[in-house]
Amino acid sequence: MDMPENLFDLSGKVALVTGANSGLGFGFARGLARAGSDVIIWGRRADRNEEAAAALRAHGVRVFADVVDVASEPSIVAGFARALDAMGRVDTVVANAGIASRVPFTEMDVATYRKLIDVNLDGAVFTLREGARHMAARAEAGDPGGSLIICGSGSIFQGVPTMAHYGIAKGALNALAKALAAELGPIGVRCNVIAPGFIETEMTFADPDVGKKLADMVTAKAPLGRAGKPADLEGAVVYLASDTAAYHTGDTLVVDGGKMFAN
Repeated sequence: MDMPENLFDLSGKVALVTGANSGLGFGFARGLARAGSDVIIWGRRADRNEEAAAALRAHGVRVFADVVDVASEPSIVAGFARALDAMGRVDTVVANAGIASRVPFTEMDVATYRKLIDVNLDGAVFTLREGARHMAARAEAGDPGGSLIICGSGSIFQGVPTMAHYGIAKGALNALAKALAAELGPIGVRCNVIAPGFIETEMTFADPDVGKKLADMVTAKAPLGRAGKPADLEGAVVYLASDTAAYHTGDTLVVDGGKMFAN
């Protein structure tokens, strides 16, 4: 494979990012756009989607924004079809959309559990499935390759009290990445996980007191001495989307300022 002069140039590629109108998803989308990738953004609010799309277009790339609810498989299937109609192809899928809630495990009811699993786990599974189907069809037509990227979490490795359901979803996705790497590797499709530590976003600061407490804890423990920002994830997603990562699959990249490995 001939590498471009700029190893991380994504010009000519198209990336789909779910949950991309704010937070981590917008950070992923911004990084991809800055590297030259055209971007498809999915979110549930049309107004927020358009605001995000306008910001991404400032980087000189094509952007298609669509209202898609990843908790609904039919919405995902229809949304992917619209994305292909609008952009022609998808080279990168970033399964990022997610929600969070806290509940003691002994008090968890079916509704609370299913609401999170429907978005965080099933939404990612069926988004990745549609991406894999498209990439397999392209490979059959003589255009192999593609990158599936999953937004993981430190909860893959460490227990988080009152967030067992969240950890279940992220742990399952981490296992899925290994399966997809093995199954789709023969057609040149890679699958990897980016596992962020605590990142300051609207979601993590939904309760300002809890958010500040967690940010202060990370700042005190992480070797790099601060909590993360969405921009800290841009390099990882650009690398995994690029041809520079053509031999990198089935991996989980931890981006947490070194907190997990600190004493």
